[in-house]
Amino acid sequence: MATRLFGTDGVRGLANREVTAELALALSTAAAHELSERNQNGGGRLTAVVGRDPRASGEFLSAAVIAGLASAGVDVYDAGVLPTPAIAFLTKDLGAALGVMLSASHNPMPDNGIKFFAPGGVKLEDSVEDAIEARLGQEWDRPVGFRVGRVRQLTDANSRYVAHLLSALPHRLDGLTIVIDAAHGAASRVSPQAFRAAGASVKAIGAHPDGLNINDGYGSTHLEMLQTAVVENGADLGIAHDGDADRCLAVDHTGAPVDGDQIMAMLALGLREHGELAQDTLVTTVMSNLGLFQAMERHGITVRTTAVGDRYVLEDMLAGGYSLGGEQSGHVIQLNHATTGDGTLTGLCVAARVAATGRPLHELAAVMQRLPQALINVAGVDKDAVESSEAVQQAVASASAELAGSGRVLLRKSGTEPLVRVMVEAGTSEQAHSVASGLAEVVRRELTL
Repeated sequence: MATRLFGTDGVRGLANREVTAELALALSTAAAHELSERNQNGGGRLTAVVGRDPRASGEFLSAAVIAGLASAGVDVYDAGVLPTPAIAFLTKDLGAALGVMLSASHNPMPDNGIKFFAPGGVKLEDSVEDAIEARLGQEWDRPVGFRVGRVRQLTDANSRYVAHLLSALPHRLDGLTIVIDAAHGAASRVSPQAFRAAGASVKAIGAHPDGLNINDGYGSTHLEMLQTAVVENGADLGIAHDGDADRCLAVDHTGAPVDGDQIMAMLALGLREHGELAQDTLVTTVMSNLGLFQAMERHGITVRTTAVGDRYVLEDMLAGGYSLGGEQSGHVIQLNHATTGDGTLTGLCVAARVAATGRPLHELAAVMQRLPQALINVAGVDKDAVESSEAVQQAVASASAELAGSGRVLLRKSGTEPLVRVMVEAGTSEQAHSVASGLAEVVRRELTL
């Protein structure tokens, strides 16, 4: 069975080995043709918005994407370095037929990726990605003369996005001191700018990208620098982004981390207070902590679950008309204001909740208590045999029975690697790790390739 080119969040891999200029060129032309057929009405020219994070490889990959789109007759707005959610917003705001973001999110600098957005700034459905992949290598009629696409710099991209963020802000941040960790990534300029415009006093760290240092010791996967900076500066809170700033994690004034589940819990309550939580429902993934489900049940809020990936959260939100959803990792979607996870918007709303209530972040985040969680990645196994292995399923059933009422077990195959993720939540950290280790050993023994 052939491996699917697109993963859960676009095409991603080692830049210039797996994600090459040739692939970027071919994918962009294939996407232009596919979306042209799906969205063209009346024969007008299509437009696209292209952005990237600061990785060095993004320079040549974005050039390849832009070249491919223009060669296919698409007019291109080059937005430069901006967060992924900014490109989604601009795709919608400009009425573009296509948005393209060059980023590998939280991955190390040598990686890069290509994400596509459909009209309206939403991520492509699996079927559309498959159709684009099927077009790779096909012959096509190349436009000439005036039919080739034109390329222009979108010089007001940053200011457009900041204005959008401020328009969504429910309360100003005057009086708050906030540390922003931009992961030396795509939000290094725009996030501190937005927080300052909202009234906060801002200390920015991890905000000096040089093309090589993205996610290196900073950002949402490395909270230590932010925790230290918040305490040293006597800040009210800290906000951490990943490389493309579609995520937000937070740190309270003591340096304690606040994850995506806690952020969703406090935002859900705030939205409901203002009658803005559609159908009193939160959408999240199966990986969210059981404590989130318990907290929302106590407050009469329904929780819907999806497969892992903010695209699946978004699909469920769109289908059901829900306004808030996201993931434990910090992808939070506020559908009234964004079509994808937006780390800067999320951070602004977290800070606005602190400002509006006058309560410290640690108190707001305490609305839910996280159950101890253990996650073990078992590599080098036949991930597709998880559900069919009798021994593995028996082990899962036994562990679930042991944790009944006080925890849960989840085995999930990776979408991009030959590994199985074993996640266990329990009443104590020791029990969670013990049960997870036992299950991981069964998976390793029964499914090793």
